[in-house]
Amino acid sequence: MPPSLLRFGLFLLALPLAAAARVDDLYHPGPDSIEQPNVPRGTLSPWRQLPSQAYAGTLHDYCIYSPAQYRPDQPAALMIFQDGQAWVGPGGDYHAPVVLDNLIYRREMPVTIAVFINPGRRPDQPFSKLTEWGDKTTNRPQEYNALDDKYARVIVDELLPVLRRRFNLSADPADHAIAGASSGAIAAFTVAWHRSDQFQKVISTIGSFVNIRGGDAYPGIILAADRKPIRIFLQDGVNDFRGTMFSGQAIPYDLRRDWHAQNIKMVAALQAKGYDVNYTWGLGTHSNKQGGAILPDMLRWLWRDYPRADNPHDDTDRQPRR
Repeated sequence: MPPSLLRFGLFLLALPLAAAARVDDLYHPGPDSIEQPNVPRGTLSPWRQLPSQAYAGTLHDYCIYSPAQYRPDQPAALMIFQDGQAWVGPGGDYHAPVVLDNLIYRREMPVTIAVFINPGRRPDQPFSKLTEWGDKTTNRPQEYNALDDKYARVIVDELLPVLRRRFNLSADPADHAIAGASSGAIAAFTVAWHRSDQFQKVISTIGSFVNIRGGDAYPGIILAADRKPIRIFLQDGVNDFRGTMFSGQAIPYDLRRDWHAQNIKMVAALQAKGYDVNYTWGLGTHSNKQGGAILPDMLRWLWRDYPRADNPHDDTDRQPRR
């Protein structure tokens, strides 16, 4: 780590906790995250349950967003959001269905089926909620933080067949994106890492690429492996967990549990291997405020080159998508 960055990190560690938390209030959702007049609204299905074979005895709650512009005779793109309850809202920071409505309408991303899926739980365990995403009440720690391919099997082998029976989805993995926050972010990357034949676009916000279940190994894994066809946007805050606290107790500094330092190492490894990577480091803590505020921009970047006809004699693709 460069000495100047280390000094800046030590300065941030010295900030009072209350002062650090207030920096999250700097980030607010913009017009793209607010319902706009005349924009067709997509529909959200009721929450459904997906029984799992990969994690026997668990089920995954999920709901599906279908944009108003979806037509069964035209293949749609696909996007999967981990910790779905936090992205779908209402009351959360991401407002994803509204963002999708606005960007699809303006042709800033393709017509996209989105799935909001929660971590697995036993039938006797509660549904995840905004105040407790499931770390203490569901299978989230095991599913999301492990680096094996078991969670990828949930998404690819268990969820995708259900979706394909209902929707006409593009077969091109470049049309499939996956997103998550915190442990959901490392889970999203792990799915793409193991199954880049199915998912080639990733959004990571406040990603937990740390030593929870060995996630801090990813930079080395990336550097040692052949480059995969993955495009990824990473967001984090310089006041994220900085490796000086664990389970609410002060500990000697631990680089492997420094969330922001590990995000920096992820970007460095991805850049060194020539990945299509973008990133931004805000002032936030381990918070979804900045990620929610910039979700529209992350999506625009992720889908920036999806095919659109640029014909001076035909303005079809230069009009809002009804």
